[in-house]
Amino acid sequence: MKKIGFLMMALLAMLALLAAGCGGSQEAPKKAETEKVLRVGTEPAFAPFEFQKEGSDEFTGFDMDLIRAIGTKLGYKVEISSMGFDALIPALNSGNIDVAIAGMSITDERKKVVVFSDPYYTSGLIVMVKKDDDTIKGFSDLEGKRIAVQIGTTGANKAGEVKNAKVTAFNDNTAAAMELKNGGADAVINDSPVLKYYLQQGGSADAKVVGAVMNSEDYGIAVKKGNDKLAAEINKALAEMKQNGEYDKLYKTWFGEEKK
Repeated sequence: MKKIGFLMMALLAMLALLAAGCGGSQEAPKKAETEKVLRVGTEPAFAPFEFQKEGSDEFTGFDMDLIRAIGTKLGYKVEISSMGFDALIPALNSGNIDVAIAGMSITDERKKVVVFSDPYYTSGLIVMVKKDDDTIKGFSDLEGKRIAVQIGTTGANKAGEVKNAKVTAFNDNTAAAMELKNGGADAVINDSPVLKYYLQQGGSADAKVVGAVMNSEDYGIAVKKGNDKLAAEINKALAEMKQNGEYDKLYKTWFGEEKK
């Protein structure tokens, strides 16, 4: 019995070694690849480029659809964060976000501190006044007037050129427009597509745009200075979208017309 027991134990030991050997030959399971994330910063108060519909936390608009499509092309999961317009470039340079898209005009001053993508939209400034105001017919009539603007925008800079004007800056265009509606301002200066979208959404009951579009300017997607690789990737994706019709489809969705 002792001899049989010893043989049984030896056999079991050999089987265990064989099992261990077989297990060792199996490949270890591969780790899941880390998902690439594109951290995007925007100020969602610039319809129709970026905004939040009432009662919704989702960011929508032309810029938002555009950057999501670009992210998909580049294999990124796009995560969008809301922040003040004047906080976007500091957030880029501190590494808190990878990309800023917020109807941001490409200016020489901004190009000193960030890298811009190729232009994706050409805009310009326009003046909005109350519907029954026939005294202000354009920018040249704003001397000494009360002007409402959106903080950090080129419209705010343009208002600063008006002699003896009282300029008040607001966090978003809606607040500036309400200042006009309530009689606290004589005019609003902002980007033409933004003010026209405001009028289309019901603002035309109280306001109108006057004069010609001023200061033709291009919008660009901003990345941190030195991140030329990401800028090149964005430009490639943007060019593909313009070539295959995706860009034109987005443009018509948000602006109601074909891109000229």
